[in-house]
Amino acid sequence: MTRVASLYLPALSIERLRRLERPRAQPEPRAPSPLPVDDDPGACSVPRGGNWRPGARWAREGTRDRLAVAAEATALPLHQQPTMRELGRRSEAAEHPFKGRQHAPLPATVARAERAEAPAPPLILAHQIGNQQLIAAACPAALALGLVPGMAVTQARALLPGLDIRASDPAADAAVLDQLASHAVRHWTPTAAISGADGLWLDLTGVTHLFGGEERFCARLLGFCRRLGLTARVAVAGTLGAAHALARFGGQPIERIEVGREAQALAGLPLAALRLTPEALAAATRFGLERVGDLLPLPRGPLARRLGLASVRRLDEALGRLAEPIVPVVAHEVPVATLRLLEPIETAEAIEKVIRDLLADMVEQLRTRGLGARTLVLTLDRVDGSEQRLAIGTVRATRDAAHLARLFHLRIERVDPGLGIETMRLAAPRTEPLGATPLGGTLAGDVGPADLSTLVDQLAGRAGRQALFTVGAVESDVPERATVRVEPMASPQGWPAWKRPVRLLRRPEPLSGVVALLPDRPPRRFTWRGHVHAVVAGDGPERIHGEWWRRDGEVWAVRDYFRVEDEAGARFWLFRRGDGVDGTTGDLSWYMHGLFG
Repeated sequence: MTRVASLYLPALSIERLRRLERPRAQPEPRAPSPLPVDDDPGACSVPRGGNWRPGARWAREGTRDRLAVAAEATALPLHQQPTMRELGRRSEAAEHPFKGRQHAPLPATVARAERAEAPAPPLILAHQIGNQQLIAAACPAALALGLVPGMAVTQARALLPGLDIRASDPAADAAVLDQLASHAVRHWTPTAAISGADGLWLDLTGVTHLFGGEERFCARLLGFCRRLGLTARVAVAGTLGAAHALARFGGQPIERIEVGREAQALAGLPLAALRLTPEALAAATRFGLERVGDLLPLPRGPLARRLGLASVRRLDEALGRLAEPIVPVVAHEVPVATLRLLEPIETAEAIEKVIRDLLADMVEQLRTRGLGARTLVLTLDRVDGSEQRLAIGTVRATRDAAHLARLFHLRIERVDPGLGIETMRLAAPRTEPLGATPLGGTLAGDVGPADLSTLVDQLAGRAGRQALFTVGAVESDVPERATVRVEPMASPQGWPAWKRPVRLLRRPEPLSGVVALLPDRPPRRFTWRGHVHAVVAGDGPERIHGEWWRRDGEVWAVRDYFRVEDEAGARFWLFRRGDGVDGTTGDLSWYMHGLFG
């Protein structure tokens, strides 16, 4: 008995876009609680944590109410409010070097109202068909306002001027469906296929008992989609057409019908559920045919003349009268090379000899498929039944057997053969397309740039993958947030136009004894790490404002950066907090942030 499930993702385009744009949840800043000082932190018997201690004075017998104390401390000026240590905290966070003060503290209700996000306007995705732009997908808010797929974008904009209109990306939606289909083949059923642009077909014949039955499998499938942030409906039937129709037009999250009851289940659905062509639907409307049940009593000959043979075939496929095959997605097979040894081996020389034989087989498989290896995993089965794994990685796809053998040689001392190794398997779980290597320039005598990927792989094999990196740029004006570690062979892009120091300190260090003319002149003298530096040349300022969307303290914060050179020729990158005019932008303190050269 054939059982087919149809997974329908009605808002795949919109939810995929929303998931990409969803900001990372930021912890809400906790306001300092105005409580009296507790000078005896050792009196508390509980472990130190992040909440108020039960031994604090406000919790003792005969003291004032906590809310009254909080109201009294809130009324104090900002600079007179007690510190975190005085409030009974076990630890106090260090002051952020990029910190500004607001003009006046806002009431809690106003602050919460400002932090509340404004409701997003309805979102639609548009695609170009000829000279007209039509709606390809719409969010639930847009659908509730009558903006449906297929409507002209100009008409939708006239109905709702504040509409958020973006271009659709069918390639990205198809990539998500490909990933879901590959996951289904590996984890749910060996036969799965993509159904249109918004769903999957899953052949559940003989596999539902592994998940506790059809109903439980459907529940797990919906839970999986919910964790991905996708809205889904699933239907299980005996034919592909019936499952497809019930998933899209049934209206329930889970629909299940028994084999032989397709006609009763489909009778009340519209004709669009049979996947008919627009011409066939228009012809059915002219003849007054609206439901699938209207087609069941009609003779096949007149029905075929009015709606076409394809429409009759769709009806027969949905009812199980004609077979509709599934073209399954073929899962990517991981290249594997295996050698079973006649006698167990224990020495490093014998193990390396077998690794070279396995690499020769692996390189031949990769060359046949046009791939290069990025990760290789060596599994060694020992005589006692246990196994050991050894993995290597490369920064670029490669099929160089000698280079891969050298990488395994760097880790051969980690192998523990025990009583002996009887089977060795080499797998390439991560591969990338790799074409032929052009040799025209080499044969002509041209010397191209050196390939550093082999050197990087060998250094990573000795020092570890985390020890090698290069610096990439992040979209941020704040220097310590503008860089990130990326792979060693990556090409950094997006560097700012202003010069940046070669060495950037992990955290800006305060300067003392600074002599400078406000507001825009570089310092003439400063003391850093106990040494006095006399400045002979300076350039700046480069003004950087705080990122107000991250922290409330950066709403008015300003940094003025200067590049200076001292008498010894050392060049420094330092900044002043504040613009030198408005005191709310900073306290005019100076910090060292980097060194040139």
